[in-house]
Amino acid sequence: MSIQDKIKELTELRNEAMLGGGEKRIKTQHRKGKLTARERIDLLLDDGSFEEFDMFVSHRCIDFGLEEETYLSDGVVTGYGTIDGRLVYLFSQDFTVFGGSLSEMYAAKICKVMDMAMKVGAPVVGINDSGGARIQEGVKSLGGYADIFQRNVLASGVIPQISAVFGPCAGGAVYSPALTDFIIMAKNTGYMFITGPKVVKTVTGEVVTEEDLGGASIHSSKSGVCHFTCDNEEQGIMLIRKLLSYMPQNNFEDPPIYACSDPIDRIEDSLNEVIPDNPNKPYDIIDVIDSIVDDGEFLEVQPAYARNIVIGFARMNGMPIGIVSNQPNYLAGVLDINASRKAARFVRFCDAFNIPILTLVDVPGYLPGTSQEYGGIIIHGAKLLYAYAEATVPKITVILRKAYGGAYDVMGSKHLRGDINYAWPTAEISVMGPKGAIEVLYFKELKEITDAKEKIKFVAEKEQEYREKFATPYEAAKYGYIDDVIEPRNTRFRIIRALQSLQSKKVTNPPKKHSNIPL
Repeated sequence: MSIQDKIKELTELRNEAMLGGGEKRIKTQHRKGKLTARERIDLLLDDGSFEEFDMFVSHRCIDFGLEEETYLSDGVVTGYGTIDGRLVYLFSQDFTVFGGSLSEMYAAKICKVMDMAMKVGAPVVGINDSGGARIQEGVKSLGGYADIFQRNVLASGVIPQISAVFGPCAGGAVYSPALTDFIIMAKNTGYMFITGPKVVKTVTGEVVTEEDLGGASIHSSKSGVCHFTCDNEEQGIMLIRKLLSYMPQNNFEDPPIYACSDPIDRIEDSLNEVIPDNPNKPYDIIDVIDSIVDDGEFLEVQPAYARNIVIGFARMNGMPIGIVSNQPNYLAGVLDINASRKAARFVRFCDAFNIPILTLVDVPGYLPGTSQEYGGIIIHGAKLLYAYAEATVPKITVILRKAYGGAYDVMGSKHLRGDINYAWPTAEISVMGPKGAIEVLYFKELKEITDAKEKIKFVAEKEQEYREKFATPYEAAKYGYIDDVIEPRNTRFRIIRALQSLQSKKVTNPPKKHSNIPL
């Protein structure tokens, strides 16, 4: 065979691999509103940057008729490329080949790119669209999943890992995305569940659709499994690109700093009026965040889940930061089980990847009640405390209004190694609110007062006395727990200056194999 013949053979094999399961199945994929594995890669990566691995891999199974049906690439496209010029490794599951089902060789391909990403210190993006394990391969496919899980765990906190779920993701397959840092799901086409509707009906008798069992809306609002949803795959892929722009390549690097045209000393007069005179009246914390970050651009994470706390990424003078904030507009910003879990994981991600944490505080405490106590609020609340205490990245806290009880301690307080802690003049820092405090402090006196008007007058006087002593930031500032009381309109400037001063911060935790966070 001449060299020209060999080159022709190579070209033909490449063309065959590029077609995946064939034109008919590609058309079916498009009819479902889904892109092919390679179309997704082309959208995600910079033009012409994709370098593919293992295009000519095929399965080794000879059972159940599979020896007569083979496809090049074996159902997953793997390799590396760049996003905005930065290296990234990726795999994209191909539903047109055996429904994207995972085989021994398919898993080996994914493991190879994950190993390479760890070697060179670059993020991994996984695009999921698979029917699950390839049944014909039995334990080999199950072992393949476990091989991937092991790498997910070893890569955790070392390189960023992002999962996109653009099709089915069921059974054991769901655990790989669950082990990664962020999950993006496409509405109407992306599904995640341990057992599908048919099995659920057989075992429990419950009738449920795929959407109601494991669709994007369910996992973004009820379970908290999903961090972002997208209306279509193109939107989801652009979201991956944006998300990575806030992250470093690995845990030894700092996140990339971008040029900023938004003045650092921009005065935001609206912040002087944002806190209502009535301490029980809500306001939207997003308005505060948008006012202080660069160009009002805030990428909120898990916006539909545990809405009493807000987390997400922004930039301050071009520097990426993670923001954690109570949301007075929802449940008064109280901390509960879901809010604690949501914020704790985000704080730990930021700490793992050298992203400074800004905490905006307006919290009346922890949510009381039997459902919270029975659900383990003590353990779950401790997760957030643990995350802040463990974090060694720059930590800046601004108390806007309420900071009551243990919630004051947990939300990035000076006592948990907060680096620079500010308060607005409207800050109220105390064990509890004035009303509850008076009921405890003057329990005997209140019991002895029988006249209703006299009791109301007594309570009002004592509440005012308590408010003047504790419902101000100056009592905490007197002990150095607050570094400065700042005018709200200057918040952006003060935070940026604080971030600049902390760029060379170095703090290490005691040597250990690993911590034992209260799970």
